[in-house]
Amino acid sequence: MPENEQPQLTIWGRANSVNVQKVLWCLAELDLPFRRIDAGMQFGRTRDPDYLAMNPNARIPTLVEGDYVLWESNSIMRYLCLAHGRGTPIYPAAPRPRAAVERWLDWTLSTLQPAERSVFWGLVRTPPAERDMIQIQKEADAAAELWQIVDRQLASRRCMEGEEFTLADLALGAYARRWLGVEGVVRPTLAHLNRWYAEIATRPGFVQYIAPPLS
Repeated sequence: MPENEQPQLTIWGRANSVNVQKVLWCLAELDLPFRRIDAGMQFGRTRDPDYLAMNPNARIPTLVEGDYVLWESNSIMRYLCLAHGRGTPIYPAAPRPRAAVERWLDWTLSTLQPAERSVFWGLVRTPPAERDMIQIQKEADAAAELWQIVDRQLASRRCMEGEEFTLADLALGAYARRWLGVEGVVRPTLAHLNRWYAEIATRPGFVQYIAPPLS
């Protein structure tokens, strides 16, 4: 490989995985070319020996760049910003702004995703005849309490951590697409969340990778 040529970025993971979508959106924000290989759910592959050699967690996404391999979506996004997006406003360099962004990245996976997941799977990936709508509404009520935290955060600022779009907005925006895009449950009206969502939904990376129909 010529000295000035970078190894191709490869993302393993199906396009309808929210954690893969976050990474693809991040790549778009950084204007980085890549290829994607289907893996997970109906595509299998994650339990194959060659995949497990890359990602012993047997989940998606996995990033491969030359001989470098990285798994966990938030770690991949951090790496992409550090390796290919120096100076990008989506991942602040100063310690305190960066820590604030990191907090939301951690929160989306540790707290928001478990609550969001049951509602999304119940309404999108469960046949109508098999849905327990009473239970799904209870889970939606619990998720709504978390989205109210986001709404309050956005009451005094344009984006999650000020005026600039960051990885915090990207990560939360991917989950907001699911929360606001499902039908069949009652949700509170959250004006600040809706205003923010309408703005980030116009970003090209969102339009390409997050906006397609839920599946």
